[in-house]
Amino acid sequence: MTSQAWIQLLVFLVLLFVLAWPLGRWLTAVAEGRLPPWLTPIARVENSLYRVAGVDPSADMDWKFYALALLAFNALGVVAVYALQCLQHVLPFNPQGLPAVSADSAFNTAVSFVTNTNWQGYGGESTMSYLTQMLALTVQNFLSAATAMGVVYALIRGFAARSTGQLGNFWVDVTRSTVYVLLPLSLVFAVFLVGQGVVQNFTAYPDVSTLEVATHSVAKNGPDGQPLKDDKGNAVMEDTPAPTQQIALGPVASQEAIKMLGTNGGGFFNANSAHPFENPTPLANFLQMLSIFLIPTALVFAFGRLVGDKRQGFAVLAAMTVLFVAMVLAITPQEQAGNPQLAALGVDQAPSDLQSGGNMEGKETRFGISASTLFATITTAASCGAVNAMHDSFMPLGGAVPLVAIQLGEVVFGGVGSGLYGMLIFAILAVFIAGLMIGRTPEYLGKKIEVFEMKMMSIAILVTPILVLAGTAIALLSDAGRAGIANPGPHGFSEVLYAFSSAANNNGSAFAGLSANTPFYNLILAVVMGFGRFGVIVPVLAIAGSLAAKKRLPVTAGTLPTHGPLFVLLLLAAVLLVGLLNYVPALALGPVVEQLMLHAAH
Repeated sequence: MTSQAWIQLLVFLVLLFVLAWPLGRWLTAVAEGRLPPWLTPIARVENSLYRVAGVDPSADMDWKFYALALLAFNALGVVAVYALQCLQHVLPFNPQGLPAVSADSAFNTAVSFVTNTNWQGYGGESTMSYLTQMLALTVQNFLSAATAMGVVYALIRGFAARSTGQLGNFWVDVTRSTVYVLLPLSLVFAVFLVGQGVVQNFTAYPDVSTLEVATHSVAKNGPDGQPLKDDKGNAVMEDTPAPTQQIALGPVASQEAIKMLGTNGGGFFNANSAHPFENPTPLANFLQMLSIFLIPTALVFAFGRLVGDKRQGFAVLAAMTVLFVAMVLAITPQEQAGNPQLAALGVDQAPSDLQSGGNMEGKETRFGISASTLFATITTAASCGAVNAMHDSFMPLGGAVPLVAIQLGEVVFGGVGSGLYGMLIFAILAVFIAGLMIGRTPEYLGKKIEVFEMKMMSIAILVTPILVLAGTAIALLSDAGRAGIANPGPHGFSEVLYAFSSAANNNGSAFAGLSANTPFYNLILAVVMGFGRFGVIVPVLAIAGSLAAKKRLPVTAGTLPTHGPLFVLLLLAAVLLVGLLNYVPALALGPVVEQLMLHAAH
């Protein structure tokens, strides 16, 4: 790694922890309902809305009622997003006159944004009206993030509760997470983005005169309006000048802010965060990277406070940081070294601290390699999926890093809420393994880990690899699945594996070489996204409910400390061995084989 890459990583981590610490205190207050007096007027409006909705904010729920409320709320979200897409051609705020979205694409997008996946098989600026972008997609960016925050709060209450069996109120958790956390942060960040040059308007797409006149070859029509053909039956082409270009605009900054802060990732434009209207400057790029990890990191600090032992949060944070830094150290040198076949031809690819050298294919020159690889690691370590470079153009082992980050369950800081509850599941596994080694009933945070917790933990850990591997196999065995592969061989396999890994783990990024906007991929990926999200959430809530009903045991001489270096190592081992071993054979068929072929000049 170059010195610039090292400095960037160090500055990023320092600023992240400095900003996340006070936010963690605020998240703790929100989770406990300890709002400051100056928020009393907003709290009164909040209570009024509860009365209108028939919700008793003081009524706690057990895990089953919490899960039912969550599933019903998200099911309504799928219906609403689907309907808005299918009716956008007759609804307002559609100055481009875009037609209704096809049924299969609308269903895929509805499930995608409700599950916080934000997988996009379409081009946003050419498919979605302003109303759909705002009322369907941006709103779900808030609600899906708030849903995951509610789940992690429920799990933490399960550890902290003393034989109550209650996990809080889902409606209160979602409302307060949205109103007191996501909305104010998004407002501030959106204003910053506008100041950097991110677009925010409702203007129809203008046609502007270009500095140079482009020429396009188009089919020539005869007097009857039909295309002319030559004596061989080929269309007769003619050069047509194009002195103007249509520029896509829209309410971008408002969606961009929650896209990052909520670890959503769905882009207003098809190019996502590589588009200059979404991510115009290096400063905007750096702040977007910080915003992706900000709330997940703050939730780790809040976890330590809520369970009454800050050291527990520090231990989890240490494990996350070690894994994250290791990923950055793996991906950046791969891209800075460049293609060995070009080096064999005498092409100079020596990396530098500037935006030159190395593998610049698929990367924006205004960001360069180090900012692109750091962004790729952050967005896949979190369940964000926003991209400022095309992962499909990375070197084989460079592209393997974001793929592995996703397959680990995105617990390396992870998504808003989902990263922490995913890591806590691995923490339960770690103490269970430690208990087997010393012949003692495992405990975590004073709660016994018994048969029920282990069954639910097994489901939560295994559901995503089953979906990924089974979905990849089905796609490769079917004609409809293979039809979307643009690249033969191991790289094409990696594209399919990445798509299903991204969908099942609710990331949303793609290798971008797979033609996935087909009925086959839209439907199968929607199913994978749904089960990947709620197939983990329901077992997590079941674990939370079981733990909440148990007594909190006192610490004894035989209790395994879960806040020291030994536990951090156990946690790292559990994540790597259990989280990654399921995928090793598949990875060997994709990026590993491609790397070997690259060095063998095949």
